[in-house]
Amino acid sequence: MSRKLQKFLVLLDNETLLYFPGSFLSGKVVVELDEEIPVTGLYFHIVGEGVVRLTDKSKVNTSDRENYIDFRMRLLGENTPKGSPARVVFLSPGVHSFPFKLGLPLGLPSTFLGKHGWVQYFCKAALKEPSGLTHKNQQVFIVMSPIDLNLEPNLLTQPFHCEVEESLGMACFSSGRLSCRVRLDKGGYVPGESICIFASIENNTRVTIRKTRAVLTETIQYTAKNKVVQAETRELAFLEKGRIEAGTTDQWRNEMLYIPPIPPTNLRGCHLIRIQYDVYFIISPKGPGKEIRLQLPIMMATYPIRNSDGTLQRKKGTHYPTVLPVFRPWLNTDKFKT
Repeated sequence: MSRKLQKFLVLLDNETLLYFPGSFLSGKVVVELDEEIPVTGLYFHIVGEGVVRLTDKSKVNTSDRENYIDFRMRLLGENTPKGSPARVVFLSPGVHSFPFKLGLPLGLPSTFLGKHGWVQYFCKAALKEPSGLTHKNQQVFIVMSPIDLNLEPNLLTQPFHCEVEESLGMACFSSGRLSCRVRLDKGGYVPGESICIFASIENNTRVTIRKTRAVLTETIQYTAKNKVVQAETRELAFLEKGRIEAGTTDQWRNEMLYIPPIPPTNLRGCHLIRIQYDVYFIISPKGPGKEIRLQLPIMMATYPIRNSDGTLQRKKGTHYPTVLPVFRPWLNTDKFKT
């Protein structure tokens, strides 16, 4: 940065940096000078983009991109005919403020940062001098696309349960039947709520069950050139209970699985990155027997279910997060084996 130019900032009016599709993005570009400088223009650019980029084991690069916002405007200076020299404007010493305001389009996908792709929004400013020197700065902002559980009637009415009955033991020598029924209190949640789990396990076998687990998982699917190029599943939270002896039963009654700050399902409006959430109920028998898994897909939204009077259906243990689910340093990088 030039010694004459002390500050060159993009400042948004909303200090939280959080915006919703259809809302106004407003702010100002601030230029602070010690001395007068000549400039040919101050340019402003708002960008929203989705990107998938990865390199496989053969070091082959695969990438794809889609644009959601590409808005440009000139905050200072005049357009000149092509081939003509740019007109010079002199900025005096002191602080100069150049406001901007733009209505964000509807249907924007939520901000997301992943290992192989992202959805990101930012404002860029460029101050150009006649010498060819260009000063640049940018400011990231966050978009949260609303998903309202109250507008998803299927999630409010359909039961979310599954059951399984399997034989345990060697392939030719069954030691009996194990049955399991699992139910969730609903099919859609928001971060900060807890998933209510009910389960009944009848171990009518001669094999001891080492443990049972309920796991909340996140599956991210990356697409490039209309092909799925990478998919990974991570464990976000879990509950675990101990042994179930042969010939006995066990119950999960209203066990609470807390949902941490995470992005909403599907990134609606983005065609490159898909996010899915599931609750797996896993039964691990003792010995060589394979695990038994029951999978229940759920929706992750941004607006929780409300009562008829408009108040929130807040259960005990609900703590809506103040942290935006964009940067997630707590996330376990170990993959969940599906």
